Amino acid sequence: MDKSAHIINILKGNRDFFARIIDVELNDNNVYVFDFSDKNMDLYKIDLNSTEAFTEYVFNTLKKENKKVGVGGYMEDRLIYKRSIHFDNEGEPRSIHLGVDLWIEKGTAVYSPLPGIVHSFKVNEAFGDYGPTLILEHLIDNTKFYTLYGHLSLVSLRDKKKGQQIRRGDLIASIGDEKVNGNWPPHLHFQIITDMLGNEGDFPGVAPPSAKEYFRNLCIDPNLILKINKLKKKSP
Repeated sequence: MDKSAHIINILKGNRDFFARIIDVELNDNNVYVFDFSDKNMDLYKIDLNSTEAFTEYVFNTLKKENKKVGVGGYMEDRLIYKRSIHFDNEGEPRSIHLGVDLWIEKGTAVYSPLPGIVHSFKVNEAFGDYGPTLILEHLIDNTKFYTLYGHLSLVSLRDKKKGQQIRRGDLIASIGDEKVNGNWPPHLHFQIITDMLGNEGDFPGVAPPSAKEYFRNLCIDPNLILKINKLKKKSP
């Protein structure tokens, strides 16, 4: 069994142990699943280069649907990355999303779903990038893996130190606004990584289509921890 399959089995076996990642319960009553692929015709009606227009679309949709948080995106081939050269600077454009996004108001508290230590952190400042980013290292059943939290507030990184102990349910961050989060509508990018490949404070959150299966193995489904019922129905 390869490492990714082993970690998937570990997470499935510990699913009742994970704490919630935000205060809002991610149940069917609270969750709206966004589609940011080219199949969503609404995306062609808004200027995705305008962070203000994009933010208005996200939160107006949540209001219209009477939901508290928007979710989705793992392995989704997304149209929205055409808004930034950050995803088009290495030959083949990157469009496959490797995490799950939680679209919710800026300032929302973020908690660690399981114990670990601070692996690394960094402000990734490019337009369309993560902004403030935190990566935690976890060890379960003698197996190491990582969780990444992107688009945070600057204050989220202020008291962090490499190797700092993090307990299950600890407040670790808050969601940043578009001025610091890479020019995105406020949201949390959550990603599980099986091997950091030597990276610190950053890791690809979007992959080119030709590398989809490679990254699927490297970045396993975040819903193994989030346990969002509506995403189980849309598993890639």
